[in-house]
Amino acid sequence: MKWAALIVALCLPAAGFAQQDNADRARAAMALLQDASAQLEAAQSARDRVRALTQTIQAFEDGLGALRSGMRQAAVREARLTAQLQARNEEIATLLAVLQRIGAQQSPVAFLHPGGPTGTARSGMLLAEMTPALHARASDLRRDLEDLQILRAMQTDAAGELSKGLNEVQAARTALNQAIAERTDLPKRFTQDPVREAILIASAETLAGFANGLARVVEDERQAAPVTLSGEKGDLPLPVQGIVLHGAGQADAAGITRPGIILATRPQAIVTSPVAATIRYTGPLLDLGQVVILEPQAEVLFVLAGLDVVYGTAGEVIDAGAPLGLMGDAAAEIRGQLSTDGDDTGAERSETLYIEVRHQNAAEDPSLWFRTDKDG
Repeated sequence: MKWAALIVALCLPAAGFAQQDNADRARAAMALLQDASAQLEAAQSARDRVRALTQTIQAFEDGLGALRSGMRQAAVREARLTAQLQARNEEIATLLAVLQRIGAQQSPVAFLHPGGPTGTARSGMLLAEMTPALHARASDLRRDLEDLQILRAMQTDAAGELSKGLNEVQAARTALNQAIAERTDLPKRFTQDPVREAILIASAETLAGFANGLARVVEDERQAAPVTLSGEKGDLPLPVQGIVLHGAGQADAAGITRPGIILATRPQAIVTSPVAATIRYTGPLLDLGQVVILEPQAEVLFVLAGLDVVYGTAGEVIDAGAPLGLMGDAAAEIRGQLSTDGDDTGAERSETLYIEVRHQNAAEDPSLWFRTDKDG
């Protein structure tokens, strides 16, 4: 795909920090995608394929995000140029008429002035001064029209690349699901009693109660959890590309206040582990939808809720960056009726991921653990 070149071309006439950031993102995504493709070709096991496919999906997501931003900026510029040209329709018509007269074959009589030789000389001087200005004005208008034509062609090309990229990233998600199913070599820290787990789920009324009871459903534990995240707290990457929609303690759209944060994500975005951790739970829980609970260190739990597809089972030890699941696409059927800021014609960030951190079974503000000051 030619994201980087397209975004640079889309943004050239109005270069700025935002446009340059988009082009840099696209170049970085292309480099990541090339590296992932090489890893995929060299993969010897399902675990290697999972790692490479995860990187592939992340590269697609970032590159497509940059491409969308470039397309939006191009659309804004196109609208501005169109409005300017429409507002100057009368000026353009007058200018064309004057230039046609100037360009026509002149006869000596055409320059005779009723005021005699003096008037003729003055009108000639005035015309000589006006002609370069008129030609300059015509050149400006011609350049605007050419820019408009180029922008429209670039947008058509970019739309084709976006559609192609969406198909390719969907194929990568499908391949990841298959690779996850074939992965059998993850180390296990413990096994979990399914009967006790079912009883705990049925009896738990709150997330705190469920988290507190997780230790009681563990059996056959082989090793301890990592000891500390010293030096990493406050600098952990968000598990999904998204923006903070609600901070800890802020009411959500339903008026419910929770101690975690809510991220707005794109449909079917991949969710990955921010650190090496043990999976404590995967599956539906309370009113939180599909949930993954990670234990990155003793007495610390990361709760990720709201996924559509979850990977892994309790007890597995995973690396940083390992895939945990995919977000849903609840707005797929009505996307055409929503804004144009999105995957195709729909809302760009229509999904939400809830993140809660529990330390010694007490909730802590996730912003104390994760980098939440920028778009992930």
